Amino acid sequence: IQQVFKQLFYMINAIALNNLLLRKDVCSWSTGMQLRFNISQLEEWLRGKNLQQSGAAQTLEPLIQAAQLLQLKKKTSEDAEAICSLCTSLTTQQIVKILNLYTPVNEFEERVTVAFIRNIQKQLQERNDPPQLLLDFKHMFPVLFPFNPSAITMDSIHLPASLNLDFLNKV
Repeated sequence: IQQVFKQLFYMINAIALNNLLLRKDVCSWSTGMQLRFNISQLEEWLRGKNLQQSGAAQTLEPLIQAAQLLQLKKKTSEDAEAICSLCTSLTTQQIVKILNLYTPVNEFEERVTVAFIRNIQKQLQERNDPPQLLLDFKHMFPVLFPFNPSAITMDSIHLPASLNLDFLNKV
């Protein structure tokens, strides 16, 4: 069950983050607030179902960081440093794309300046990020089957002759 929810939450993360990276109309402060609220609801559900050890919440980390990126101030070099230290699960390309797509919803917000985005790129240039922008939503985690040893010992097992397993010998 834990593995199923980890896979499901990864798919939610990948599809939501890919939509965020491809659609200018959803890159805003209010979307960041809405995403963060919905993610907290998912995390609360995991805790309520005692699935916090499944790794499902960790698969949502890039989406959480993207939501926080949308909510942070984006003006000073201190803001750029905060973004660089916070967004460790996002690639440089993803951070820059979200900042480029950021669209102010009301008159109190301002567009992200080109100088600010260049500052971010300069600070993140030493990262060894993969070149891909979008997440692979078809990625599958390996299925792990726990080993449960049997309490029955091999010398107590009786093999019927009808199975034709004469080549097996008790040692």
